[in-house]
Amino acid sequence: MGKAKYRTIIFYKDYFQEFFVKQRDKVKDKIIWTFGLIEDIERVPELYLKHIENTEGLFEIRVQQGSDIFRIFCFFDQGKLVVLANGFQKKTQKTPKQEIEKALKIKEEYEGDRK
Repeated sequence: MGKAKYRTIIFYKDYFQEFFVKQRDKVKDKIIWTFGLIEDIERVPELYLKHIENTEGLFEIRVQQGSDIFRIFCFFDQGKLVVLANGFQKKTQKTPKQEIEKALKIKEEYEGDRK
């Protein structure tokens, strides 16, 4: 029997899938590998999962494939459930504000649906 997971990643609506289906196979493989890491290890290094400064509970899953850098926004529900929001390819040092705003809207929508 496999060991217990520390977290479970879930999709909310199809925000993440819209991003995922457009990626090359190598990128998809790396994203899936990173998800496994986040689910399976107790203390996830910031290299892979980092809180976004000045946000209420928004995190980014960080994926690098070759020289390409991707970010997938997520947030926690009940501490152990990682809910995926939107993803994008990062082309500049700073994370685009509109991507963060989109993720925060998704989080708000999710929390509204839970009530």
